[in-house]
Amino acid sequence: MTFLRLMFLLLLSLCWGCGVSDSLKLLSEWSNVRNVLVMRLDNIGDVIMTSPALRAIKENLPACRLTLMASPSGAHAALLLPWIDEVFSWQALWQDLGSLDFNPQREWQLIQTLRDRHFDAAIIFTSFSQSPHPPAFLCYLAGISLRLGESKQYGNGVLTTEAPAAPDQVHQVERNLRLIEAVGFQVRDRSLSIQFDPDVEQTALQLLARHSIVDRPYILLNPWTSCQSRNYDSLRFAIAAKQLAQQTGMPIVVTGILKDRDRAQSLLTTLEPHAIDLIGSTTLPQLAALIASAQLVLTNNTSTMHIADATRTPSVIMFAGTEYESQWRPRHNLSHLLRHPTACSPCYAFSCPYQLECLDIPPEDVVAAGLDLLASVQQRA
Repeated sequence: MTFLRLMFLLLLSLCWGCGVSDSLKLLSEWSNVRNVLVMRLDNIGDVIMTSPALRAIKENLPACRLTLMASPSGAHAALLLPWIDEVFSWQALWQDLGSLDFNPQREWQLIQTLRDRHFDAAIIFTSFSQSPHPPAFLCYLAGISLRLGESKQYGNGVLTTEAPAAPDQVHQVERNLRLIEAVGFQVRDRSLSIQFDPDVEQTALQLLARHSIVDRPYILLNPWTSCQSRNYDSLRFAIAAKQLAQQTGMPIVVTGILKDRDRAQSLLTTLEPHAIDLIGSTTLPQLAALIASAQLVLTNNTSTMHIADATRTPSVIMFAGTEYESQWRPRHNLSHLLRHPTACSPCYAFSCPYQLECLDIPPEDVVAAGLDLLASVQQRA
């Protein structure tokens, strides 16, 4: 063990309130694991924000097998994260918003499934408002001997290592990294990262070619989220995007999932003749490739924002007052976050009773932010 490694452990012990011997013990325990379960049971963007932690786990444990347990939605993000060896999709009872029935047999089946996979350790990533104890208890019942999570509550040993809770306003990426640093993992790179195969990029370019876009710069507009309280008015988005198209000469590539088509017609009509309609036409890796190649992204606080941060694509983000910006904002791409200050922020609500006052942003402000980012890119070129 190098001198720097020992100094790191000493610093770790001072920060976390444990002795050097405790840090050495933790490092020894985790250095021997080979079959690791990582749990992140929210949406696509939340899973993408684990990418620096997943990369660091693999760098510290290059021989380990890494299995991601994710929600059916979040599991799609595994296609962008090369450090994951297997993804296990499950709708967790403790994350459910009322759609699951009471079925103890289903939960026992999950415990047995995890037991059969013989995991050495479980790393439970949570947001500031979530408890790691329900999934940790599940892992305890499944016989997983090492269970790591960040906790605001006393858990009676269900977590073998309880990392003290970070302040609520800490960025989610840093929250994830603090967790693995608590057991001695070193982190080389703290930035978001995704990867997709060259053939994915080729198929994405073929989608553009069908609309006569070949080697032509474009703006990507992803105007919807699954959360009503985070959706900027789509007509205003269309007006802003059309003005940007008129001033830059760039077409607007409109993306979204298939069910967004039900609310897309007025936006597409407003954007004529500048819109390239790819709503429901892309896989997640293809969307990521399109974002990576775009000159500018217009979107809300959603997974598209995190993908653009990972691909370093300039972005104008309509960032609702539902959360603190410090918890989720892009950190490594050029970006402008637009929001109208409101007394109710952060509300963490799924639906807004106040007519989305926090997103009462004139289209002209969106245009100005987009033009400023495009000018910044040109200056850097």
